[in-house]
Amino acid sequence: MTIFKQEIKSQKLAILIWSFSIGLLVAVCVLMYPDMKSQMSDVNDMFSSMGKFTQAFGMDQLNFGTLVGFYAVEGGNMLGIGGAFFAAIIGVSALMKEEKERTAEFLMTHPVSRKRVITEKLASTFAIIIMMNVVVFICSLSSIAIIGEDIFWKELILFHVAYLLMQFEIAGICFGISAFIKRAGIGIGIGIAGLMYLLNIVANISDGAKFLKYITPFGYTETSDIINSGEINMGYLIPGMMIMVICIVIAYIKYSRKDIAA
Repeated sequence: MTIFKQEIKSQKLAILIWSFSIGLLVAVCVLMYPDMKSQMSDVNDMFSSMGKFTQAFGMDQLNFGTLVGFYAVEGGNMLGIGGAFFAAIIGVSALMKEEKERTAEFLMTHPVSRKRVITEKLASTFAIIIMMNVVVFICSLSSIAIIGEDIFWKELILFHVAYLLMQFEIAGICFGISAFIKRAGIGIGIGIAGLMYLLNIVANISDGAKFLKYITPFGYTETSDIINSGEINMGYLIPGMMIMVICIVIAYIKYSRKDIAA
């Protein structure tokens, strides 16, 4: 597990910065809730009159007067967008950085197969994402406890599980791409995460574009759907996990045969 440990160690600063940045932003949103609670009825009325805008972000089905509704929008956006960007960066950097940083020759001289290299890098990618989500979840629980509100355990766990799976999918897609590139990966990863977010907005606005929900991992992270149904939409989740697995298999095939520059 040497490669696994080295990957975790090399991303230590990134883990700390992203985890506490997203966690603190989510916590600040929760801490704002008591001051904004009395104004939420007006906010609900305002959003209800904004038509397609509220549909784009799923706000037409949420009650901002409750903490769970407020958290679903404010905290969900922070974790959704921030987590997607972080997962994309970690995933797309995993396999390409050996060539980019000129460390491939050192790595490949060790008595390890390429499949083991890929496996340990993939495991470290998912482990890093889990670490970030644990920190954010703790920040969320702590902030809710500070304001003295009851913790909406079921919805909160479902929210965070959905976002974790979304990050896994984006990281898996970017991991597959990482096997094909040598540089400029971060821009590609962020672009993919941003595109997936945009596709979900389009799917929310247009009935004719609902099929995009099967493509974008943001389709099963709709907090309004999770609140109303009490579960993650498996119809969107299963295709997403299949896409992730396919991209990871492609990474194994490509990287195992790749002529890696030292």
